[in-house]
This record gives sequence, C-alpha cells and structure tokens, in this order.
Amino acid sequence: MSQRLRPPGPSFAPEESVQRRSDAAAAASLHAGVTSPSVTDDGWWLAHLWVADDGGVIDALELAPAAGPPPGNPVAAIGPRLAGALSGLIAEEGGRQLIRLRMPAAADESRPWERPMLFMLAIRWDPVRASVMSREQLARELLVGFAAAAEAVGRPG
Repeated sequence: MSQRLRPPGPSFAPEESVQRRSDAAAAASLHAGVTSPSVTDDGWWLAHLWVADDGGVIDALELAPAAGPPPGNPVAAIGPRLAGALSGLIAEEGGRQLIRLRMPAAADESRPWERPMLFMLAIRWDPVRASVMSREQLARELLVGFAAAAEAVGRPG
C-alpha cells in the first residue's frame, strides 16, 4: 500500500490495544478504534472499525500469520471471529446473526489481504441487551471483540 489512510475519526470508545503476530513484536504499537455509531430507524448501528499505528490505518497483511494470509479476504477471517466474540449481544433473524462487515476494495483482488484494515459495520443488537446497556457499553464490547478478532487472525491455527 503506497499511502496509508488516516483513521476515519476519533474513536467513540477508548481505543483497544492490538498485538501483532510475534515476529513483528518490536514494531510500533497498534490500536483498534470505532467511530461514533449512527443508528437507522430500524435499529441498525452503522460504524467504521479500524486498526492503526501512529502512521495511520495499517495494511491487513500486517496482521496475517507469518506463514501467509488465510485463503479469501480479511472479512472472511475476521467476521466469524467478531461475531463469535459478540455472541449473545447480536440480534438474530431466521437463525442468522444480524451483523454485516465490508472492507474497501483491494488494489489487486488477487492479493485480497493487501488492503487497509478498515471495516464498515452494520449490526443490530439484541433488543434485551440493548435495553440494559448504554451506547458506550455496546461500543466497548464491539471494540474489544474486534481487537480480539484482529489479533486472533495472526495466530497459527
């Protein structure tokens, strides 16, 4: 990636530390952030999630395992981990969790991990959980789960 993106704004919840894979431990520290969510009329939260260092949003490849990235794109690797981390908090419809993730397109789709570690998120919270948790608490749970998912993708399976 030639020029890094800046994070889309200040993090709504306190930034969460993200550990790189072990071979990059001496590199700059990473942090995950989430924008202030907007809420649609039907209850969907829309927000951006990212992982950055002092230079801006990192390339997803920097979090991939040292042996190489898993098949597919980063959404396929991180999405299920994030959904699992938020299990019980996400609303369901027809037996499916109501969470959607998308990333900016890669410059070369044959190298799907060479794209910014920036996600566009749509999520509907379980109504019972959402009624007893503040926006800040939900955002914190989201960010902690995202940071854990980003770290987990770099660990050998």
